[in-house]
Amino acid sequence: MEVKTSLLDNMIGVGDMVLLEPLTEDSFIENLRNRFDHNEIYTYIGSVVISMNPYRSLPIYTPEKVEEYRNRNFYELSPHIYALADEAYRSLRDQDKDQCILITGESGAGKTEASKLVMSYVAAVCGKGQEVNKVKEQLLQSNPVLEAFGNAKTVRNDNSSRFGKYMDIEFDFKGDPVGGVISNYLLEKSRVVKQPRGERNFHIFYQLLSGASDDTLRKLKLDRDFSKYNYLSLDSANVNGLDDAANFRTVRNAMQIVGFMEDEVQSVLELVAAVLKLGNIEFKPESRSNGYDESRVKDKNDLKEMCELLGIEQSVLERAFSYRTVEAKLEKVSTTLNVSQAYYARDALAKNLYSRLFSWLVTRINESIKAQSKSRHKVMGVLDIYGFEIFEDNSFEQFIINYCNEKLQQIFIELTLREEQEEYIREDIEWTNIEYFNNAVICDLIENNQNGILAMLDEECLRPGTVTDITFLDKLNTVCAEHQHFESRLSKNSKFLTDHSLPHSCFRIQHYAGKVLYRVEGFMDKNNDLLYRDLSQAMYKANHKLIKQLFPEGNPAKVNLKRPPTAGFQFKHSVGTLMRNLQTKNPNYIRCVKPNDKKAPRIFTDSLVRHQVAYLGLMENVRVRRAGYAYRQAYEPCLERYKMLCKQTWPHWKGPTREGVEVLMADLQVSTEEFAYGNSKIFIRNPRTLFFLEEKRRGCLENLAALIQKIYRGWKCRTHFLLLKHSQVVVAAWYRRYAQQKKYTQIKSATIMVQSYSRGWKARKILRELKHQKRCEEAATTIAAYWHGTQARRELRRLKEEARNKHAVSVIWAGWQGTKARRELKRLKKEARRRHAVAVIWAYWLGLKVRREYRKFFRANAGRKIYSFIMQRLMQKYFLGLKRDLPSMSPIGGSWPTRPYRFLDTAHTELRSIFHHWRCKKYRSRFTDERKAVFEEKLQASEIFKDKKALYPSSVGQPFRGDYLEISKNPKYQKLSSAMDEKVLLADVVNKINRANGKGTARIFLLTKNNFVLADQKTGQVKASVPLPDLASISVSTQNDGFFALKLKEGSAGATKGDFLLSSEHLIEIITKLRRTGATAVNHDHLDIDISDEFLVQFKQDKVCVKFVQGAPKNGTGASCKRKNNRLLEVSVPSTA
Repeated sequence: MEVKTSLLDNMIGVGDMVLLEPLTEDSFIENLRNRFDHNEIYTYIGSVVISMNPYRSLPIYTPEKVEEYRNRNFYELSPHIYALADEAYRSLRDQDKDQCILITGESGAGKTEASKLVMSYVAAVCGKGQEVNKVKEQLLQSNPVLEAFGNAKTVRNDNSSRFGKYMDIEFDFKGDPVGGVISNYLLEKSRVVKQPRGERNFHIFYQLLSGASDDTLRKLKLDRDFSKYNYLSLDSANVNGLDDAANFRTVRNAMQIVGFMEDEVQSVLELVAAVLKLGNIEFKPESRSNGYDESRVKDKNDLKEMCELLGIEQSVLERAFSYRTVEAKLEKVSTTLNVSQAYYARDALAKNLYSRLFSWLVTRINESIKAQSKSRHKVMGVLDIYGFEIFEDNSFEQFIINYCNEKLQQIFIELTLREEQEEYIREDIEWTNIEYFNNAVICDLIENNQNGILAMLDEECLRPGTVTDITFLDKLNTVCAEHQHFESRLSKNSKFLTDHSLPHSCFRIQHYAGKVLYRVEGFMDKNNDLLYRDLSQAMYKANHKLIKQLFPEGNPAKVNLKRPPTAGFQFKHSVGTLMRNLQTKNPNYIRCVKPNDKKAPRIFTDSLVRHQVAYLGLMENVRVRRAGYAYRQAYEPCLERYKMLCKQTWPHWKGPTREGVEVLMADLQVSTEEFAYGNSKIFIRNPRTLFFLEEKRRGCLENLAALIQKIYRGWKCRTHFLLLKHSQVVVAAWYRRYAQQKKYTQIKSATIMVQSYSRGWKARKILRELKHQKRCEEAATTIAAYWHGTQARRELRRLKEEARNKHAVSVIWAGWQGTKARRELKRLKKEARRRHAVAVIWAYWLGLKVRREYRKFFRANAGRKIYSFIMQRLMQKYFLGLKRDLPSMSPIGGSWPTRPYRFLDTAHTELRSIFHHWRCKKYRSRFTDERKAVFEEKLQASEIFKDKKALYPSSVGQPFRGDYLEISKNPKYQKLSSAMDEKVLLADVVNKINRANGKGTARIFLLTKNNFVLADQKTGQVKASVPLPDLASISVSTQNDGFFALKLKEGSAGATKGDFLLSSEHLIEIITKLRRTGATAVNHDHLDIDISDEFLVQFKQDKVCVKFVQGAPKNGTGASCKRKNNRLLEVSVPSTA
């Protein structure tokens, strides 16, 4: 049986601040310190989680911890962020309630890490599967990309989010993630051009310069030295604990996982490099005839490199930095820019370029992680946004950030009270109104459409005439002078004589978290956020495809003279949308607290924590929670925990759990004013009552432990005695058995010995009788044998004497015959020698006569004639040898007889060449026209694919059949054959690849003289018929696969549905015939054949990259296609090694 623990067990300090007694600010801080010192960084306020940043790694986020908190009650275990994440996920999955997790706190308090922990926990506990894991990986890998482009090092945090992020994670009915949507709020783009002392620009600039390869930096025209770029601060360029090079590799990998194409990544890096180059452009004044100064670029090298990166004409951008065109109705006025205005225009362009790039990144990530199905999904939102900011110098950014926090505090109080009230009504508990500070008056001061600060700021920005930050402050002093939360030098709430901390150019607002002093300098410019139209139009003229998307207002055909909305108006609208979104979901809160400003572990600064507790409203939250009943618990766990305190409920209660709790509380004599019974829970008003129950339970547990120990020891002793008794009985029984067995063995041994002696005596007696009988029989046999031997020897002697007489006669006769033969041989030899001598003498005589007769004819040129005769004989012998040893008639035969004499070398080589040409001619003379065409196709296939595609060598020995389906003879394809008006040159079954999942569908591929046709394999119905002139090119890979893409010309009739991605076992033959037939159809030399391991295919409106990689497919040995994301199909080809 599983043993369940509780929030109240082994508690360090108080795990839930609602139970803190007494409740004061000092006791609140001391409880946080006590838990922080013991590595307990999480504390509850009811269902709200307070998270202290430990500034070090703790072993509380392991897979074992995930399993420990999985499917457990919120208060069942010690406080942890996993408990809140599990509660939110189970409410979404089981109760079909949309959830939102609001993470707030100041910079460096750990908001970003908290959001990562929530997302990683949800990813760990939800379902598994290939598609689900892919969605989870994309959602998690979107964080490194956004952190690189939206986070920076500040004095408070080395990885501070400089933008607000709200992510909606969408789940299906099973609770598995299917996609997500990210919204970003107010990127701090002013950081691009200027950073406070001790802070850095956005991470991506340093990561690119540190981690990119030398080749990449050379293409981007960048140098690794940070000091060469004006937009990068040098005093804190290197941060301890941050490896920019490794982080850059992480970002590149994350972008690939999310679904960015390689050309998109390159475009993004080019824009980042352009921002760095833009910061190095400097200006100088140049006097004009009218007395005004005009700005000119000092060194045009950086301007030139930036224009090359973005594809902009240098003269166009240079003019936009020197002149400004103002349009009013039908008039255009061009004015020159001085140096300060040129620097303003440069910085405005840099800020807009980076800000729009960041917004494009968010949109691009949303395209990749969005849910594929259109059905309704369950949603869990995670909000990671700036905390309340109070700096020494607070400007427009801090103003709207604090405005957002005011709205979040307002919705937090409203939702908390609403949740409390709904629970009281659900449990039939009387609801009492709770007094709390309502910050709606502060929100109204800022956002009122008539007299709000944002409305007056927009009004000043739109007002004609001279408008400055001081005129805006004067207007605030006029309209808001009597507001109780607004202070300035001229307002009625200021203490001019005693308050010297309020300068003339500042105003102060009393927020819910405290008073904040704002300096009005820069409010107008930052709210206007203007980019000169000339710069927008210059950016639109760029050849860089991404730049045109970022500056659509630069299109001359769509000139809009209407003033763009201000930054304050846009942020107010975004915050309103966010608040409406949050109000439709069930809220869950994580309040992040920073323990110290040194970013060091084990340091707890009271004053800093006290300040954060104040502006986060944590004390107010506790008071709201404790205004009614401080603690509530369901009847069943309550009875299970405290039933040992009452004899009637211990050890088992048979009736309903509520009645058991009522009996328990009555027996303990707890005052009825201290608790109330709901429908499913008991509500305890004061924490002292709960601690009283816990104290009683601890005492009772000690008594129960002693009782259990006593019963256990008695049981153990009895068990030991019974075991000894049983062992004695067993030992006695075994001994008696052993003694009887031993006695039986001895008797049996003696009996066997007597039997053996008796049997031995009888056997020896019988053996003696048998031996005597055998000796008698052997004596008779021996006598008979000797007699037969004597008779045989006598007969043998007789036969030998007779044989000797006959042999003597034969020898004498043979000797006589030999003597006669030798005599006759001598006579014949003597006669033969005499005849031979006569013949020799006659031959010598005839030769002498011939030599004497013809000597006179040979004496003059005998050598030449002898040489000619010898040469003729040698040539005759050589040709007869060739005739005898001629090689085979095969054109590929390489054998040839060896050369017999060196002087025949040239003739021998020439004859070999003549013979080879002659046999080739004889071989070709036997070819038909069809076979000639086949060999021509084989030759053309060699020209296209030899040494370029790994599949080619295996196709050399295979003949090109063309019609593999016998379409004209097969009755199955009779209907399809009759539909063809032309002769079918090739008919084969191919697989048409589906873009959605990478799987293939069987199709019949037909090639005629003017068209290629795709038809259904089962029905024979024609699916597509494309004229060959519409075919632009063919793409294949270099590897051992059968995939090829037929790319159609843009604007052609067949291109409306996009290109065709096919797979065939006869790829070499299909592409060769397409090229030969296509060249004839369109009257040009050949179609383009692109052989590459990565190419683009047009599917309707989208381009998809087909990428071939080496690997072992999961099923089978052939290549397999798989969809990686919306823009990438990956083909795994088995290795040929």
